[in-house]
Amino acid sequence: MPSLKDLRNRISSVKSTRKITRAMQLVAASKLKRAQDTAEAARPYAEKMQGVLANLAAGVAGQPGAPRLLAGTGRDDTHLLVVMTADRGLCGGFNTNIVKLARQHIERLTREGKKVRILCVGRKGRDQLKRLYASLIIGTIEFTGVRRIGFAEAQPIARQVLDMFEAGEIDVATLFYARFRSVISQVPTPLRLIPAEMPAGSRPADLKGASYDYEPDETQILDDILPRNVAVQVFRALLENQASEQGARMAAMDSATRNAGEVIAALTLKYNRSRQAQITKELIEIISGAEAL
Repeated sequence: MPSLKDLRNRISSVKSTRKITRAMQLVAASKLKRAQDTAEAARPYAEKMQGVLANLAAGVAGQPGAPRLLAGTGRDDTHLLVVMTADRGLCGGFNTNIVKLARQHIERLTREGKKVRILCVGRKGRDQLKRLYASLIIGTIEFTGVRRIGFAEAQPIARQVLDMFEAGEIDVATLFYARFRSVISQVPTPLRLIPAEMPAGSRPADLKGASYDYEPDETQILDDILPRNVAVQVFRALLENQASEQGARMAAMDSATRNAGEVIAALTLKYNRSRQAQITKELIEIISGAEAL
């Protein structure tokens, strides 16, 4: 049975931990608002880009000479998985959920006999994936020290993916990230970057019966827009991930703070009972000694 001093030390230690988790919760809450606003502001642009691509792609679908970023290489033998996680932990299941989705994808592709390559964006994803797939990881991109994610951070990732595709090293590129829904809900999401995937919600713009001729033609416009779309979608995923990370950390630290309070209450009750038992024991000893005289 722990002594009163041990119980006092444990209570003091848990109180210190509660101060830290509470501070981290407040910091995450302050960062969440800015990250959420930025992610939500980027969604209309990314969605409009998908709409423009859907409109242009409808005019070249099935035609010879369609851009390779849209039509693909005609094979799906080599897959690149871009797994986006955080560089820091203490954010609940945020990193684990993304990695779990990526692992399911890797296992399925492996069973089908496909060649898989992994590009990790974020240290935590790399640390988890290298335990089983160290030989498949081709690189890691970290943003440690970057205070605010901007388009400049998305461009090198997009450039590396495009360079690998143009060099014939990959046939399909898929991005894994967490879409921010709310503070307690972040949805792990796969997004195919190459060949360009038109989401179910994307639809060509309503021309209201009008007919448009493109100058230059659709193929030349797509040759310019498709690489830019890869960077836009990577940028959007980075912003969604940033908001999801702060939301998950805020929820995790709130839960940790409440749990610390419960532990303190339980230890305090145990301390009071032990102290009362010790006082009672001392009184009995005093009374017994007095009666013996």
